[in-house]
Amino acid sequence: MTTTHPTPALVHQYPRVLSIAGSDSGGGAGIQADLKTFSALGCYGMTAITALTAQNTQGVRAIHGVPPAMLRDQIDAVVEDIGVHSVKIGMLHAPEVVQTVAQAIDRHQLHNVVLDPVMVATSGAVLIGDSAIAVLVRELFGRAEVVTPNLDEASLLVGRTLKTEDDMLVAGRELLAKGAKAVLLKGGHLEGDVVSDLLLRANGNVHWMRAPRIATANTHGTGCTLSSAIAAHLALGLGLVEAVEASRAYIRGALKAGTEVRTGHGSGPLNHGYAPQALRLLLV
Repeated sequence: MTTTHPTPALVHQYPRVLSIAGSDSGGGAGIQADLKTFSALGCYGMTAITALTAQNTQGVRAIHGVPPAMLRDQIDAVVEDIGVHSVKIGMLHAPEVVQTVAQAIDRHQLHNVVLDPVMVATSGAVLIGDSAIAVLVRELFGRAEVVTPNLDEASLLVGRTLKTEDDMLVAGRELLAKGAKAVLLKGGHLEGDVVSDLLLRANGNVHWMRAPRIATANTHGTGCTLSSAIAAHLALGLGLVEAVEASRAYIRGALKAGTEVRTGHGSGPLNHGYAPQALRLLLV
């Protein structure tokens, strides 16, 4: 006689974060940085790759886009089986790729979407076509919880160079007027010993976050890492302001921990795993 045992009820889930972004063969940015960040913050990471790049610490050599149908299938496969608590969106190089992602957000009613409008690599390489920028603004600004441009990207979006904190504030309000629910404008490219980041929300709240600049050449993938950290903290249940502040603290720790490490001959990566957390459990 065979004895059967009841299957225990499943009462937990991992906090699940999907990155829709490009692959960085050098491992410092893009999908690779996102997965390292999710893991370090105790989340279960998944990916839908938009493009392959031949890239290292010195620059981007080539970009090969993934067909939109394949991108759609990646997103559908992950969401329909595993499920998603939050989404980080990175490199979207072409209009049809942007539209594919927007349609997926609506089709699956995805929430906690963090949009990092990746347009310019740390090396200065342009990663998005001009025709895709307008589509990105139109299709994704209103679907994201927060948009996280650096100063170079914000300059492209508003059509002028940003040089001061006052410039940042005016540009942030312009990006809200373009449909964003919230904008995290990163001021790391400003001159000075203090880094000022600005979080603006559509309700009018203005939240400046300032900290001493960390002297390091290893800044490759900082923007990717910050946006993926925000998505991870949203998946863990933090509100937007708290998620941004916690993510900035993680970034600063990763920058400090990687300062004296040499990886490659250009701008090296952060130390994503400087303080890894165990995979968290959420009640179902």
